[in-house]
Amino acid sequence: MNEARQSNFVKHVTTRSILPALFLLSLLSILIACAIGSVDLTLTDVLNALTLHAGTKNPGIASSVIDLRLHRALSAFVTGATLSLAGVMMQALLRNPLADPYVLGVSGGAAVGALLAILLFSVGWMIDAAAFGGAIAISLLLYMLARHDLRGVEHAEGDAPLLLLSGVVLASGSGALISLLLSIAPEASVRGMVFWLIGDLSDSGFRWFPWSVLLAVLIFALRSARGINALALHAERALALGVNVTSLRRALFGCSALLTASAVSNAGSIGFVGLIVPHACRFALGADHRLLLPAATLAGGIFLVLADTLARSLLAPQQLPVGVMTALIGVPVFLVQLHRLRRR
Repeated sequence: MNEARQSNFVKHVTTRSILPALFLLSLLSILIACAIGSVDLTLTDVLNALTLHAGTKNPGIASSVIDLRLHRALSAFVTGATLSLAGVMMQALLRNPLADPYVLGVSGGAAVGALLAILLFSVGWMIDAAAFGGAIAISLLLYMLARHDLRGVEHAEGDAPLLLLSGVVLASGSGALISLLLSIAPEASVRGMVFWLIGDLSDSGFRWFPWSVLLAVLIFALRSARGINALALHAERALALGVNVTSLRRALFGCSALLTASAVSNAGSIGFVGLIVPHACRFALGADHRLLLPAATLAGGIFLVLADTLARSLLAPQQLPVGVMTALIGVPVFLVQLHRLRRR
C-alpha cells in the first residue's frame, strides 16, 4: 500500500512539473535561436538586446536580433505548436496514433492556393491568404463528402472510412494540380514554389493570426479534454458518459483543419512535426489529453525552433529549408518509436 501511494505521489509530482519544465525549455529554445546564426552571440548579448540595454558592443545588434532571429523563432514556435496540437486532435478523432495533420489532404489544398498565388501575384500576404483559403476550401469539401463519419457512434471503432478515403483522394487530386503548376511555372518562380512545398521559414515574420488561432483552439481543447479522453477510448462509452459525440467529432475535425491551414499558410508544408511529437509525448506521458494537449503543443514549438536553428546554422551562411531538417530528424525518430511501440 505504501509503495502504491509513493508511486502515485511521484506520478502526481511529475505531471505537475512537466508543463513548467516545457515552458522553460520553450523560452530557452527561443534564446538559443536568437544566439545562433551566421554571427554567433552570447546569451548575455541576446538578453541585453532583448531588453534594449546599451551593454552590447555592436549598436545594431538589438535591431538585428529583434527583427530577424526573434521573429523567425517565434514564427517557428507557433508553427510547430500548431502542427503538434493539430496532430493530437487528428489522432483523437481517428483513434489512430499514426495520423498526422496532413493525412486528410488539407495541406494539399493550401499548396495549390499558395502556388497559384506565387505564379500569378508573388505578393507575400496574397500567398498566405491563398494558402489559407485553399486549405479551408478542401476542408469544407471534405466535410461535405464525409460528414456521415462525424455523426453519432456509427463508427465506434474509429475507422471513419469515408473521411480517410475522401482525404486520400483529395490529396491525390491536389498533388496532380501541384505537378501541373510546377510544370507550367517560369523558371524564376519554380525555386520559390519548391521551397514553399518543402517548408521554409526564411521569409516568415511575426504575425498575430497564427497565435490567435493556436490560443483559441488550445483553450477549447483543454475545456473538452475529458470528452476527448472518452472519445479516444470508445465512442459508445463517451456517449454513455454524456459526451455529445457528433459535436465533439465535428469540432475536432474543424479545429484540426483550421490549425493545419494556419500552420501551412504561415510556413509551408512542414512534415513530421504533427506526427512524431504527439506520438512521443503520448509514449512518455500517457494518453490523458488534459496533460497531452498542452505538453504536445509546447514540445512541438520547441522541436521546430531547434530544427530551424539547425537548418540556419548547419551550412551557414546558406540556409536549408526547415522541412528538410524535420524530415531528416523525423524519419529515424519515428522508426525508433515504432520499434519501441512494437516491443511494448
